[in-house]
Amino acid sequence: LILSCMYQSISSFVISPCLIPAIRIHTAQYSSWDDFADLGDDDLLDDEYASENDSKEYKAAIGSKFEAPDLEWQGDPISVLPGTSLPLTEENIQGLLQACRQEIETVFGYSAENRGVGITGGVDFVELDGPSVVLRLKGRFWHERSTVLTRVANYLQQRCPEIVDVTVDDEWQLSDEANRAE
Repeated sequence: LILSCMYQSISSFVISPCLIPAIRIHTAQYSSWDDFADLGDDDLLDDEYASENDSKEYKAAIGSKFEAPDLEWQGDPISVLPGTSLPLTEENIQGLLQACRQEIETVFGYSAENRGVGITGGVDFVELDGPSVVLRLKGRFWHERSTVLTRVANYLQQRCPEIVDVTVDDEWQLSDEANRAE
């Protein structure tokens, strides 16, 4: 703050009032909790999850209390490098999806360690619709569901270039609401 002062006498100064900013006093106003209502989401707090900074063993111990996502297909994974050109068949997509679950496993809740920190999400094959692959997302993910779908789509398309599109059977599955509901 710069004040302009003029010397009048030995004991007094005149301060030019035009250079003093107006002082405003703000009074904090607080909300009343009188109309507070239960949101009904306390069940989310009942589950004890580990922190991402906890040891793998502790996360796995906590995660073992939670059920892993069901796998609807029990075949072997087809692990091939990106740039491979597998034909577009249901068997190949199922095998690639199984390998994808293993390769980018931190996205899904198939391991007890991931479930221990609250990741319970899974992905299932629904159908081939021409050159489009239709999937189903279930459970909770840390990443946005659209990001999970994009990562899975990239994995599949890099190994089976005939795939034109990867979608979900219900757009609601990509919503934040779906992530909280499961």
